[in-house]
Amino acid sequence: MIEATLADLRKSSSFFKTKEVIHIVNGRKKEDIGYFIPNYLKEKFEFFLNDVEKTEKIKLLQRIAKASAKDIVGDGAIEDGIK
Repeated sequence: MIEATLADLRKSSSFFKTKEVIHIVNGRKKEDIGYFIPNYLKEKFEFFLNDVEKTEKIKLLQRIAKASAKDIVGDGAIEDGIK
């Protein structure tokens, strides 16, 4: 993995032709900004992101199901039950 600042990315187009993941940091504040994923990893990375999204949706649905199970309101009324 290559580490680069935003200034480095602006100066050179060779970064975008690399086959390595680039860790982008803010040069002044030394804070993480994100990552640049090259094209050849696109399919694998999209599969990974879809898997993460699916996991997050399952967690949310489980939370909703637990809240619905705790719902004490009757007669068809709905309470969120989330605290």
